[in-house]
Amino acid sequence: MEPKKTILVVDDEPHIVLGLKDALEFEGFRVLGAGSGREALHLARQERPHAVLLDLMLPDANGYQICEDLRRVDAFVPIIMLTARSQEADKIRGLDVGADDYVTKPFSVGELVARLRALFRRTSRSTETAATFKVGSTTVNASAHTLQRHGKRPETLSFYEVELLRLLYERKGQPVSREEILNKIWGLDASPSNRTIDNFIVKLRKKIEKDPAKPEHILTVYGFGYKLVA
Repeated sequence: MEPKKTILVVDDEPHIVLGLKDALEFEGFRVLGAGSGREALHLARQERPHAVLLDLMLPDANGYQICEDLRRVDAFVPIIMLTARSQEADKIRGLDVGADDYVTKPFSVGELVARLRALFRRTSRSTETAATFKVGSTTVNASAHTLQRHGKRPETLSFYEVELLRLLYERKGQPVSREEILNKIWGLDASPSNRTIDNFIVKLRKKIEKDPAKPEHILTVYGFGYKLVA
């Protein structure tokens, strides 16, 4: 039997930690709870969780700082931020400091479980994609989670950035629908209000394209999805 995946839940509201613990354990995960940033970092070092659910509002530290600290403990662990803030700037800042994704409170536990299951499907599957591949003049190292443009220093990629690039590369030259991207990578259903992919596409274009406003490699297929021209 495959060992249970360990989820670290970081939130200073005990009822949220308990609620998530009960729901996720029912779904077959092992769950650790932390009520502060200090406790979260201690557990991350000691237990090496497979994913972290991190609230932005903590009593002893800023959630953004804790996210950066968690990244120093484990550069690759997927971090999903839990936040009551719906402003786009807060979400983008979270992605910039190392979060892989975000869920805005109040959220559906079912959606959260679907995201985690999709995440672990992507990490455990035997991929046909090479560990290193090129997109234009950019080299992507999927194993090291880095991207390097010619003559520049390597940049770190988040889990979802790597998986989005990997999926598009596997289907390079072919349009990939938003529905397929959301389902395979995030475990989500597409809807008119679901803009989950867009921030990641914007970030990747800034890292890969010579002119992000006029992309040559990550192309929008209007009304359908995206296509990678490697």
